[in-house]
Amino acid sequence: MDRTISLFSAEASGPGLGDLAGLLCCHGQITGFGRTAARLSVVVEEPWRAHILAREFRCRGADAQVSKADCGRPQVRTSFRVDLLPLALRWLREGCPGPVEDDSGKALPDGFRLSGAMLRMWALAGGRPGTQGYLLGVDPLAPNMHERLVEALTPLGVPAKLTGPKAEVPAVKVTGKRRLEALLELIGEPPPGAEAAWPGAEPLPVPHPEAVTSTA
Repeated sequence: MDRTISLFSAEASGPGLGDLAGLLCCHGQITGFGRTAARLSVVVEEPWRAHILAREFRCRGADAQVSKADCGRPQVRTSFRVDLLPLALRWLREGCPGPVEDDSGKALPDGFRLSGAMLRMWALAGGRPGTQGYLLGVDPLAPNMHERLVEALTPLGVPAKLTGPKAEVPAVKVTGKRRLEALLELIGEPPPGAEAAWPGAEPLPVPHPEAVTSTA
């Protein structure tokens, strides 16, 4: 069936390095090297996420390696690259070179506008169906970003809310048929292997906390 592609959807424009900011919306980490280069990394729960994300990096001209993080979970990480420096300058708080044990060093950039392509990266790294709606994981080490990420979804037609304090892992929660349909339109169809983590699938187990707090 034909469908209209939203101006903000992941399919509306070609892949670009800026799309990788979606990983920083969840538990992805950016590390600067002086003011000359930066490295992007993300620890994920399942191996399939790591391999799909590595392909997404390569599609954007940024080679990334899949390895095992110190916590034992799969990790995708680039080398230090000059072309990732703008991402670090935008997302790291002034004076923060990158993540430390209990602080990611991240802050949502002023004037940040979420796109469908960023949302797709966010879903691939930390999205999962919940028992009531769809959950987009957020970084426990960057609590200052959580409310602003909820606000960033509203202009895209996807009002959301944060999970409550009893949640094992913090996340942005999208509920309601129309909102979930809008989210799916924005992020596009799942790549092969990601179907179980996409909106509309059966609920997935809650990620292990170490998978969303590692600063490796």
